Amino acid sequence: MCPVLPFCTLDPHAGPHGPGLLPGPEIGPLPRDPPGSLGSPPSVDSERPLAPEGESCQPGTSAHPGSMTTSQQPQDRYKAVWLIFFMLGLGTLLPWNFFMTATGYFTTRLNVTDTGNASSVAAQLSKATPAPATPAPPSPERTERTSLSAIFNNVMTLCAMLPLLLFACLNSFLHQKIPQSVRILGSLVAILLVFLATAVLVKVQMDALPFFVITMVKIVLINSFGAILQGSLFGLAGLLPASYTTPIMSGQGLAGFFASVAMICAIASKSELSDSAFGYFITACVVVVLAIICYLGLPRLEFYRYYQQLKLEGPGEQETKLDLISKDPSAARQPPGEEPRAIREEPRVPAPTAQPTSHSVKAILKNISGLAFSVCFVFTVTIGLFPAVTSEVQSSIAGSGDWEKYFTPVSCFLTFNVFDWLGRSLTAVFTWPGKDSRWLPSLAVARLVFVPLLLLCNVRPRRHLAVVFRHDAWFILFMAAFAFSNGYLASLCMCFGPKKVKPSEAGTAGTVMAFFLCLGLALGAIVSFLFRAIV
Repeated sequence: MCPVLPFCTLDPHAGPHGPGLLPGPEIGPLPRDPPGSLGSPPSVDSERPLAPEGESCQPGTSAHPGSMTTSQQPQDRYKAVWLIFFMLGLGTLLPWNFFMTATGYFTTRLNVTDTGNASSVAAQLSKATPAPATPAPPSPERTERTSLSAIFNNVMTLCAMLPLLLFACLNSFLHQKIPQSVRILGSLVAILLVFLATAVLVKVQMDALPFFVITMVKIVLINSFGAILQGSLFGLAGLLPASYTTPIMSGQGLAGFFASVAMICAIASKSELSDSAFGYFITACVVVVLAIICYLGLPRLEFYRYYQQLKLEGPGEQETKLDLISKDPSAARQPPGEEPRAIREEPRVPAPTAQPTSHSVKAILKNISGLAFSVCFVFTVTIGLFPAVTSEVQSSIAGSGDWEKYFTPVSCFLTFNVFDWLGRSLTAVFTWPGKDSRWLPSLAVARLVFVPLLLLCNVRPRRHLAVVFRHDAWFILFMAAFAFSNGYLASLCMCFGPKKVKPSEAGTAGTVMAFFLCLGLALGAIVSFLFRAIV
């Protein structure tokens, strides 16, 4: 909903934020949506089929140009490939979302008077409870806000955004030189190891400074490998019909929803911070393990192997290759992205229309510039407002009741993640406007209307603008539309990007689109300073 691995904003008053990337200002942990990351048959002049504008792209049913008829193409039985890509999308962003949901745990371990007194840390963690709105600070007698705790959010933003952009850019240029299986499996295993270490450290007492340094190193590693993973997954989805980008986007959106629900449950149960954090990290490990198992299962599916071969063969060889894939039992044991043994051993005469293996990123960018701008602009507006501004909206009807405690987690985070996920998922059955329509970039720019609408809600504190939309219902309505448009338009852009280039260039187009998604997150983090200052 992101993914991004899924997804960061900066607030001049309280540090970084971002849907699915970084936590909100003084509201405690942030669930992610951030945010934050396509091919076809091998004939030169034809693209993988898309449903007509306004119609759906159903998984496993698209027809391909070439010598094979639709009846000869394998079907995605039980939607297995679609579900695997959904799980991979979930595994991309859920770990980072849960890491950010545990921000209160990290800052509490830094809030100690004597950094050498580990027992004071344990005492704090045993008494503290997660609070998404305004966490109650420990008593002045027992602890004080240290300089490390004060700069935690700002340093976290820096350690998250720089590697995210750097490795997303590097992946766009170097993805053809590193095998796909190495990039995806290597990233998943690295993220798994980081979260295993994080879970272990929950039970290990240490001084504040070493804990701070280790946490920042983990943030750098998570976002570095997350950027490679997200870009590689969108490139992998580029080899399949357009509808197979939707499950990645939908899975990323659902990751933010799970993080929101986990945060609300932690508040309701009044569990200890250390116990909640340990549960978050172990859950992230389980999800990553499931993602690894799903990825390893891809080459066992005939539907996936068919599209893997279409990117390599000329139209005249499609039927022969499909038959070989179906008959070769060793094909199921090949890592995703590699050719089955029987096909590698067969002498091959390259088709005269085959594309070169290296493509000009500049030429590809020229073809997808409109969609790249759109996805970048969508996330710039989104991260500029959420959660830097939206998390500081206060209820006008809560009083001192329970709604005051749950207002921000429910009306801001849960509402955003639910409707963002609905918007991302809708592209599985409805794709309007089309990839060549001018409506798509126009609608992306039109989302600027949410800037005044949300700034004029009951944001506190405020210095310049008057409150126009004071009632809670206005804010929830605006948030729902804001989130739905973010998920829907971003998912459309990521689905259509690889359809604007030749089939053999679709994988590269997918990684380039993932880079512009990350760029939008970074620009939104910068713009959030301006939006918050205007209020």
